[in-house]
Amino acid sequence: MIQQALEKDLDLKKIKVELVETDALLRISGGDGRKLLNLLEIVVDGINENPCLITNEKVMQIAQQKVALSQCRSLLAGKDDRGRRRCQIHRKKVGDIGIRRHRQCQSNALLLATNCFEAVKIIGYPESRIILSQCVTYLASSPKSNAAYLAINQAQAMVREKGDLSVPLHLRNAPTKLMKDLNYGKAYQYSHDFPGNFVIQEFLPDEIKGTKFYEPGDNAREAELRKYLSTKWKGKYGY
Repeated sequence: MIQQALEKDLDLKKIKVELVETDALLRISGGDGRKLLNLLEIVVDGINENPCLITNEKVMQIAQQKVALSQCRSLLAGKDDRGRRRCQIHRKKVGDIGIRRHRQCQSNALLLATNCFEAVKIIGYPESRIILSQCVTYLASSPKSNAAYLAINQAQAMVREKGDLSVPLHLRNAPTKLMKDLNYGKAYQYSHDFPGNFVIQEFLPDEIKGTKFYEPGDNAREAELRKYLSTKWKGKYGY
């Protein structure tokens, strides 16, 4: 496959490449043809000589310089691109990136990370390095908040402590007469029937009613959220 690539690839054909040793190429690529070809291109670019003499030592050196050996298998345009997965982690860990406004709009950090994730899958490395760079610098420079992270942790801890609590009766559907007789759905207030499409009512089980899980972080956007929640809930949760 390597020889075939050297003979048919338009860019590689321009350079005289001599495969002195191939063990490192095959070992790092793990037998994956696409990874092997991408690694070959990276190595040739890294050696930047004509003729280009490829040895195990040069391959290992360039692999360490370009992608760090510990990431080599995943970064070379494979299915588990390390940078792509890191952006995916940022996408999943919403608590790392604060809820914020950017030019009067909601932050698009999650959207950007998701698009980056998909783009890298399609384009592959090394071309995707620019996309990764743009996404990483955006995420890294975004205001940080762990408010959502703390909120979900507290909610999960509450579930573990209290177990499977009952849904309040007024929130339950009542498709049968028996359920109606048991007061399922009684006194439920439909938010869209009220000004601002909001109405104060309890959504938590009786055992934990009034519990506040989300505490807005210390940043401009979440300060706005705190003010909004305080206005809506009228002091119910101490915002």
